[in-house]
Amino acid sequence: MKRWISVGVAASVLVAVSLVAQDRRGAQLSAPMTVEDYVPRSTLIVPEHPVPSAKFPVVDVHSHHRPGLSGRQWERIVGEMDDLNLQVLVNLSGGSGATLASSIEVIRRSPHPDRMVFFANLDFSRGVTPGFGERAAAQLRRDVEAGAVGLKIFKNFGLTVLDVSGQRVQVDDPELVPVWEVCATLGIPVLIHTGEPSEFFEPVDRHNERWLELVLRPGRRLPADRYPSFDTIMAERDRMFARHPDTTFIAAHMGWHANDLGRLGDLLDQLPNVVVGTGAILYELGRQPRTAKAFFEQYADRVLFGKDSYRAEEFPYYWRTFETEDEYFDYYRRYHAFWKLYGLGLSDDVLRKVYYENALRVVPGIPRNGFPPLH
Repeated sequence: MKRWISVGVAASVLVAVSLVAQDRRGAQLSAPMTVEDYVPRSTLIVPEHPVPSAKFPVVDVHSHHRPGLSGRQWERIVGEMDDLNLQVLVNLSGGSGATLASSIEVIRRSPHPDRMVFFANLDFSRGVTPGFGERAAAQLRRDVEAGAVGLKIFKNFGLTVLDVSGQRVQVDDPELVPVWEVCATLGIPVLIHTGEPSEFFEPVDRHNERWLELVLRPGRRLPADRYPSFDTIMAERDRMFARHPDTTFIAAHMGWHANDLGRLGDLLDQLPNVVVGTGAILYELGRQPRTAKAFFEQYADRVLFGKDSYRAEEFPYYWRTFETEDEYFDYYRRYHAFWKLYGLGLSDDVLRKVYYENALRVVPGIPRNGFPPLH
């Protein structure tokens, strides 16, 4: 049997790939379908242990919720959190100034004031002009006084943020030094998203394992004629980390090195002021369960749980991957990965650190209510 692949480009620039099964005479055996339609039933019979609720209370250090959350929406989210054993959400989309203060006040006045905290953001909408760092640091001080417990740097910094001459602002640009220094002074962490997965920077060809995602979402491509290389951005980030040893940095998405845990381990060995979050890289950990488990055991004090986009139905995939030794189960977004997941079977000591203990240590502003005593 042969499978013939045809590619057609729709007006929306979405590429549909049809797989048509044929017999030796070329007769069609099944109707055309797309790669997304092809969801084969696994014939593997193995034990299954779904985990709807985390074993220990969890701090999600990487969550996003837009300003203007209504009381009804917040009540629904808290109900979902209770079912999942999510104790605190760290909302990284706090904004700054009046927007941030208003969002903080909504949660403070609710019946659940200890279930969400906010990180402030920098405003890069007008680029980085002379004096930007000092102005941003002063605003950050005001945002912390209003209740922010950290700073989130979004992925546009290092990719598309420009200076006054229209040049890309590097991650280690000295103009931002006052911001990193005030974070150290205030004792707040910086959760920074630098770059994107390395395959986003590579040609979108038959060797690219993120091919489907980049075809379905072409805006995520970072071609070499428009953007710096993955390693260039990582080098800028790491130099910035090293130059500010008194500032605590949380590298989002495990620094985009979850596919190369040896490289990530070297980074953590060299930079004691850096920890990592697990947001949106479960597909990497779940395909290397033995290597990932060894990494979590060695760096148990340096990994914080984070999910990224808030969708209640997706959290149990993390619990199952971290808490069980199940084999060959689905990931929740097929376009991220063609492969299945395998459980790491982390110990209770490691789970406690990843789920809440490390977050409470790294982010002092998180309420302690609802957590067991720290070990």
